[in-house]
Amino acid sequence: MATPLAVSIGDPAGIAPEVIALAWTRRERENLAPFFVVGGAAVLRAAAATRGIDLPIAVIASPAEATAHFGTALPVLGEDDCTPSFGEPTLDGARLALHSLTRATALALSGEAGAVVTGPIAKSKLALVGFTQPGQTEFLADACGLPHEAAVMMLAGPSLRTVPLTVHEALAAVPGLVTRVLIESKARIVAAALARDFGLPAPRIAVTGLNPHAGEDGRMGTEDRDVIAPAIAALQAEGLAVTGPHPADALFAAHARAGYDVALCMYHDQALIPIKTLDFDLGVNVTLGLPIVRTSPDHGTAFAIAGKGLASEGAMIAALRMAGECAGRRA
Repeated sequence: MATPLAVSIGDPAGIAPEVIALAWTRRERENLAPFFVVGGAAVLRAAAATRGIDLPIAVIASPAEATAHFGTALPVLGEDDCTPSFGEPTLDGARLALHSLTRATALALSGEAGAVVTGPIAKSKLALVGFTQPGQTEFLADACGLPHEAAVMMLAGPSLRTVPLTVHEALAAVPGLVTRVLIESKARIVAAALARDFGLPAPRIAVTGLNPHAGEDGRMGTEDRDVIAPAIAALQAEGLAVTGPHPADALFAAHARAGYDVALCMYHDQALIPIKTLDFDLGVNVTLGLPIVRTSPDHGTAFAIAGKGLASEGAMIAALRMAGECAGRRA
């Protein structure tokens, strides 16, 4: 029997509880692996009610109980909870979110959960209750005893996979952060993860340029010629299927996407704009390079629409499905 997936509830004032509940109602149609939520039974029940769902919940004492209940009720691990307040984040909600994330991660590390699927969080509220990392990716790296740079964010949808080389950095700082060492290390992590978790033994990695037209041999910036191209050559010499630097303005057209499995992009918006344009409701944030599988829907808390019956469960379903598939390949 497959080990169930652990789901952290995210900020309970956001849309995570309702999309988790909706995903459970579609478990059979979407052929989802069994999963359980860490805490928040009252929040989940109230969130489901905003969508007209009378959600059956089974409060469980251990992950081992989840699979037996999954067919008839949403398993929720433990009694931790807070008062539902959709659209209005609270410190109690932040405490629940942090507890849920911490325990779900620990269960994945111990092997009691096959993977962790994280609901979106509000970092500003979490910072008030002891969350010190820039985001959940860095939290996972710390929990796994790895440096932050070893945890690589990949955004994946039906049409495209992208990896930002630099993530939450000011655009003015990006050129100084683009180095051969960073490009080579992230490309190696991406290649190994796509082979292990996605069944691509020789993944094709397309690397974008930093500057317009990939610098035009130094006429529009020298980083592409002097930093990115040598890094690509070194990776090719190792036997990796890496190409570039490619002008980013042409790399995401349909005919271009057929030529690679993942695009390694130089900065946040270069990676996220194309995938959110193509796969906004089905995008998944996957953390590569960890000893555990972690996925998350590629959207935020969406406080403005929480509890209003407007949120789409598509990305949560995609995150659950991807976590189950990756965990199955590792098993």
